[in-house]
Amino acid sequence: MDMQLANKRAFISGSTQGIGYSIAKALLREGAAVVINGREDSRVKQAVKDLEAEVPGGSVAGIAADFTEATQVQRLLATLGGVDILVNNVGLFELKPFAEISDEDWAHYFEVNVMSGVRLSRHLLPGMVDEGWGRIIFIGSESGVNIPADMTHYGVTKAGMLALGNGLAKLTRGTGVTVNTILGGPTYSNGVANTVRDIAEAQGFATEDLKAAIIGGNKTSLLERFIEPDEIANLIVYLASPLSSATNGAAVRADGGVLPTML
Repeated sequence: MDMQLANKRAFISGSTQGIGYSIAKALLREGAAVVINGREDSRVKQAVKDLEAEVPGGSVAGIAADFTEATQVQRLLATLGGVDILVNNVGLFELKPFAEISDEDWAHYFEVNVMSGVRLSRHLLPGMVDEGWGRIIFIGSESGVNIPADMTHYGVTKAGMLALGNGLAKLTRGTGVTVNTILGGPTYSNGVANTVRDIAEAQGFATEDLKAAIIGGNKTSLLERFIEPDEIANLIVYLASPLSSATNGAAVRADGGVLPTML
């Protein structure tokens, strides 16, 4: 199927690895020009090289910026130029007891997980509306609907992201612009893989055994395995395409059946 993404330009925040990298690769394969992002210039350059090798002939560039620093985001926006597709992917997560989450932790998570999308969308949405076409996609989580007890700060910020996407969609009425949020389920991204490995080492388990135990302990998962980043990216490609024109203001599930309720 032709996703009609040739001549479209996309920016993906937090895309040197994991879900963001998979999204960049998938969009490149559909003919879109892609700009990726990470905190460190060296990692951005390496990811650009890797994508060029995986998708020969693809148009890919990178801009380093740390989304904990508003001034760095402003510098990014000053150099980014026009974008047809914005994927708000950058985010933080960690396991932490609620009583140990400090005010500084809450502010830090809100700054990255919510304000990154606010700043990027505020800058790019007006241009999309003026042009009469555009896509803004938030990479959310089922944790924004079913807040985890051991990651309350993460879940609350993902709920905020979901609300932000819903509000922005109302600004696109009657245009060719859409704003949607993906509710991803347990995905074996680089960050999750590193966390599982660290916990396994600390507790003396084999990484694969702990990985199986974690997903096996999720009693609502219909997939009964971790989702792969490429599986999330496949849905993003559709939502980024002109083919998804009737989907706007939606929370689209790619959760492997983890959420037990209908939305």
